[in-house]
Amino acid sequence: MTTRRHFLGAASAAALTAPAILRGAATRSWAEVEKILASGNVKGRLAKDEIPTPALMLDLDLFEANVKKMVAHARATNRALRPHGKTHKCPEIAHYLVKQGAVGACGAKLSEAEVFAAHGVRGLLVTTAAVGKHKIERAVRLAGVAPDTVFCVDNAGNAQDLNDAAAAARRKVWVALDLCVSGRTGVMPGAPAVALAERVAKLPNLQCKGIQAYAGSAAHVKGWEKRRAASLSLMTPAIETRAELNKRGIGTPWLSGGSTGTYNIDSHIDGITELQPGSFLFMDTDYNVIGGKETGEVYTDFGNALTILATVVSRPTDAHVIIDSGFKAMATDRPFLPVPKDPELKFSFGGDEHGKLVSSGGALKLQVGDRVEIIAPHCDPTVNLYDRLYCTRGHAVEAVWSIAARGMSQ
Repeated sequence: MTTRRHFLGAASAAALTAPAILRGAATRSWAEVEKILASGNVKGRLAKDEIPTPALMLDLDLFEANVKKMVAHARATNRALRPHGKTHKCPEIAHYLVKQGAVGACGAKLSEAEVFAAHGVRGLLVTTAAVGKHKIERAVRLAGVAPDTVFCVDNAGNAQDLNDAAAAARRKVWVALDLCVSGRTGVMPGAPAVALAERVAKLPNLQCKGIQAYAGSAAHVKGWEKRRAASLSLMTPAIETRAELNKRGIGTPWLSGGSTGTYNIDSHIDGITELQPGSFLFMDTDYNVIGGKETGEVYTDFGNALTILATVVSRPTDAHVIIDSGFKAMATDRPFLPVPKDPELKFSFGGDEHGKLVSSGGALKLQVGDRVEIIAPHCDPTVNLYDRLYCTRGHAVEAVWSIAARGMSQ
């Protein structure tokens, strides 16, 4: 069984190099801090204890190490890397990933991809089909802005509508077949997918670029061998479908799948050409407990770079304190609680605006005004709660990145 202390000691060892509790009053006035933030030039001018809380923090050393590891793995296994933008929703991160070697970015929804395209991100794959007249119009418009954008289709009627709208706009639109491999969106592999692909191949304004088959249900299977078996079982029908399409002369240059939990599994399955993980950038407690290939119950492949910075706002008793971060500060869709970076602390929710901290190691040392960092259970929806990402090295704030696609779920 993975104990909380074991988890923190292994999964967050790198994250714990910075102080878990920040003390000391900020030296600048709020007006000065506000001016610095508004200027966009924060490097060397702000410290962690000057950031208004709750705040979403990114440890750049851990983040960059996570990216370096994933890029190196994709390169070593001859797989393309198209990280999922639904995790970060941040154009700065999408551009950074491309500079490091990614072929582009996935967008979960059309509106998310529109934000990335507006900020100059290219190589987009929209992983949810654009359904309905208005979204199809927007998809065709987006194809005019970023012609290499790929849109997923899993329905013949929807493909026809997209083709007709593309024809009316006098342009071609790239598409990928979305295969249902884990009970979510997509056409079923095998004969149904082949029939759809044959229909799409006859539509003059659509060009099939590949297949998406995201086995999300395998990503969090605990235990690396069990996860490997689950991913192989789910992805095999997609691989067989791609082979059948290629045999019939319907080219599918790539098959995109893979997650943070299966990146080192799917990259060794013949037929999968592209990985689209997202959480590896930030990590969360959900992934920390799925188990690693060589590390047993704790998954340590990537460091916990993302935290919520919170302030102690009340000390009702000597046994507990209240922080300014509750349900509104971190996603609550997982059955387990957020984890403080300080291994001596235990967190529980105290309502929409507040959280409660107690000590597991004797006397509680926290005082009103102290700051703590919390690791969220699920990074993707937590990011979607914030407008800004404060990027730090040690105690210094190096950059502030806009979460420009926040709330873009349409």
